[in-house]
Amino acid sequence: MKTFLGVFRWMLLGALVIAACAPQKVNAAVAMSEKPRLKDPQVSPEDLLVLAQDNAAFALDLYQVLRLQDGNLFYSPYSISTALAMTYAGAMGQTADQMSQALHFSLPPERLHPAFNALALDLAARPEQAGGDVKTPFELSVANALWGQKDFQFLPEFLDLLAQNYGAGMRLVNFSEDAEGSRRIINQWVSDQTRARIQDLLPPGSLDAMTRLVLTNAIYFKAGWLHQFEKESTRPAPFYLLDGSTVQAQTMRLNKPFGYAILENARALELPYEGGGVSMLLLLPDEGQFQAVEARLDGDLLGELQQNWQYGSVDLALPKFTFESQFDLNQALSGLGMADAFNASQADFSGMTGNRELYISSVVHKAFVAVDETGTEAAAATAVIMGATAAMPQEPVIFHFDRPFIFLIRDNQTGSILFAGRVLDPTR
Repeated sequence: MKTFLGVFRWMLLGALVIAACAPQKVNAAVAMSEKPRLKDPQVSPEDLLVLAQDNAAFALDLYQVLRLQDGNLFYSPYSISTALAMTYAGAMGQTADQMSQALHFSLPPERLHPAFNALALDLAARPEQAGGDVKTPFELSVANALWGQKDFQFLPEFLDLLAQNYGAGMRLVNFSEDAEGSRRIINQWVSDQTRARIQDLLPPGSLDAMTRLVLTNAIYFKAGWLHQFEKESTRPAPFYLLDGSTVQAQTMRLNKPFGYAILENARALELPYEGGGVSMLLLLPDEGQFQAVEARLDGDLLGELQQNWQYGSVDLALPKFTFESQFDLNQALSGLGMADAFNASQADFSGMTGNRELYISSVVHKAFVAVDETGTEAAAATAVIMGATAAMPQEPVIFHFDRPFIFLIRDNQTGSILFAGRVLDPTR
């Protein structure tokens, strides 16, 4: 069985559970790479940019699938991409071709995995770059781990690749005799990596005696706003839902200069976090335009925002919100084109074991986000640095998020989308 999960408070965790197709006798060998992670991967700036752009394309493709569900939405495309990249390292033939197309992996494998390593190390440097002179401690951490059946034989080159490029050492557990105990061990690791914000990532029954490998990725993000809201200014205000009804939401208020863009049927605002490395991009469709704007959320729309970016005084009203999202991503990923990976008779992960007995049984993603006056806590973050193109106007531009909106958290230096979501009802 194979399961993938993601979590964030701006925190996210991904787990990919891989099962064997049929019972078999295995060699009693300990499969474990002793190679250290490469701390200075030789990756060109061009490859790093390509990976960030490819991950952004996947993030927006996945949004178009997940948005068809009801309610608020939050997920970490970066965590999902990372966990699936570790799985892609063992994919071969048509399975690998489908995964590379669905995930927008345009770099060849020998450059892709070092680029993922370079990106993760770059993100890991953000807290130090933020410095210590911040109101809210800046945290951005990414961790990977492999959980393998203790007597199952994995190819050393597969384990070496993951150890060197993802820092993912093999942790040996006993799925065959104690799947439930193994599940608890993995869930505890997830809880530890996400500051206890993600509990029970792997639900009961997600692992069984046929599970052979679980790949996990956890990302945790916590940062304060560069311009924090005054709690005394927060008060209830109407929020207009898509069905025409109204709820009262605790709404934060601030009047400060921000970067923003105004388009024909939407406007966007960038809220930077302390340290300058990460920002939240908020997209507010005009009244009656939410579905239309959401349907065209892609790289072209983000490019249009950048072309129209300016800087000026903003009258901001933003509701506080806290919610969780959980997804079974099998159908979504199959719909994006990687169906063979989930088919026991078609999957080819022979790059993991030398034969084709493994397939992905399920991919589950769980995420948590909280936004208040001080900042954001979660398992991923994204932001894009945009230059000023206009002088500050005399009167502040109105940005009242009193109706459904979309948000991205992005890393400014690389343009990587760490998190993405929408708020249809901030009170739920």
